Amino acid sequence: MKRLALIIALSMPLPTHAVEPGEILDDPVLENRARALSKGLRCLVCRNQSIDDSDAGLAKDLRVLVRERLVKGDTDDQVLDYVVDRYGEYVLLSPRFSPLTALLYLGGPLILLGGCLIVWQQSKTNAAAPARAAAPLTEAERARLRELGIDTDA
Repeated sequence: MKRLALIIALSMPLPTHAVEPGEILDDPVLENRARALSKGLRCLVCRNQSIDDSDAGLAKDLRVLVRERLVKGDTDDQVLDYVVDRYGEYVLLSPRFSPLTALLYLGGPLILLGGCLIVWQQSKTNAAAPARAAAPLTEAERARLRELGIDTDA
């Protein structure tokens, strides 16, 4: 039974990080800041993976760059600004709110609000419209229905 538990425990996937031992900073506060920043930066090779999780060479270079900037005394915002200036806004996994990204952040809620307004307006219009009775058939319409074999007396 113990062997089975050991086999199961060892076969479970463990969270992996691509950070190599040589990259880790001696100062745990700086290392935690570096890891937090790395989790928010996109690997430009892997696309939808952070540089913290990527094994790509460019991701390693970015991790080292982030740590170098932190060691030099940059704030987190200064490090992000430096990386964005070098690689563009795309390097951020969560883009910053700006006039260029406003539609990205506000588009969904605006479309939802617009849809709700349309549904509300339609329901208000339908509720306000009086129920109209169907106009009685003309004699020509009755004659045509009789030709088609449809009973109009019902």
